Amino acid sequence: MKRLVIIRHAKTEHSGYDNDFQRELTERGIGDAESITKDLNEWKVFPDKIISSPATRAITTAKLFATSLGYNTSEIEEIKGLYFDYSTQDFLDLIQNTNDEIDTLFIVGHNPFMHFLSQNMSKLYDGHTPTCSTVVLDFEVNNWNNVEPRQGLLFLHLYPKLYK
Repeated sequence: MKRLVIIRHAKTEHSGYDNDFQRELTERGIGDAESITKDLNEWKVFPDKIISSPATRAITTAKLFATSLGYNTSEIEEIKGLYFDYSTQDFLDLIQNTNDEIDTLFIVGHNPFMHFLSQNMSKLYDGHTPTCSTVVLDFEVNNWNNVEPRQGLLFLHLYPKLYK
């Protein structure tokens, strides 16, 4: 089995789009990430690899998840294309070229792309994808190159309002 975890970055400051790439997380965003990673710990969902957009809000979210889940933050891979450039096919290529020694892959990025990916990779996902939304999909395959759209089984969907 291969597990894909799609994460939208946590809540950010509203500083406009002139400095969009550098927007920081708010205290609420940090707290939301802590709540969700606590649940991931309880469900024993741990990353073998984390890939993130290099935008400040995404990489900060990735580092919060990594720290809480026992993953070395220096091993987070940053891919510029996850900052609004990737198509669904680019994303599928990324997943299908993942080393098969990795069983659980975390991807941290931005909406609307994270929402579209959650829908496109899952058989039955029709939820919303607010900030810090975390969608855990399981694929009944042994190799990443066999992962296909619409085949992921929804294992978990965690989002901040679950904790309010």
